[in-house]
Amino acid sequence: MSELSEIAARIRELREICEYSQEELAKELNIDLETYRKYEETGTDVPISFIYQIAKKFNVDCSEILSGVSSKLHTYQVIRAGEGQAIKRYPGYEYKGLAYHFSNRLMQPLMVALDPTKTRTSLSVHAGEEFNYVVKGSISITLDNKDIILNAGDSIYFDSNIPHGQNCYGDEPALFLAVIAE
Repeated sequence: MSELSEIAARIRELREICEYSQEELAKELNIDLETYRKYEETGTDVPISFIYQIAKKFNVDCSEILSGVSSKLHTYQVIRAGEGQAIKRYPGYEYKGLAYHFSNRLMQPLMVALDPTKTRTSLSVHAGEEFNYVVKGSISITLDNKDIILNAGDSIYFDSNIPHGQNCYGDEPALFLAVIAE
């Protein structure tokens, strides 16, 4: 079973354990039923924001959905350089969870690596707020159809209810820190 199909199975299992129909959960999470079904059947193109939303809804850690392992730390977690929970969602787009063993997080810190590509990522919407800080290279962030270019050292804080997406800008890979808080 692939990593994506395992994530899809965990989402389905959480829904079934909590006795929700696909229709009820899609409506409650404010997403299209067919989109929800695709997430649950294959795990393909599941935005990290959706996984965060499901985790919050069912009171589990994102790490549990992503890896099947419960978070257990309550005081602190150290992540050394280059480490973190690898999360592959889209080609050319790789996340590393930076607090995956910390239980009951109030925010989700992620290091995101982007490869140059001509394909734009689809926009996502989720509850809460998001902070992005560019560590290396340049990214183009789309906020409600407006493109904003950020270079190394630049940051942006925004309402994540606004349709948004990040892409590598230019020919060099980019690296940015994303912190999602709900």
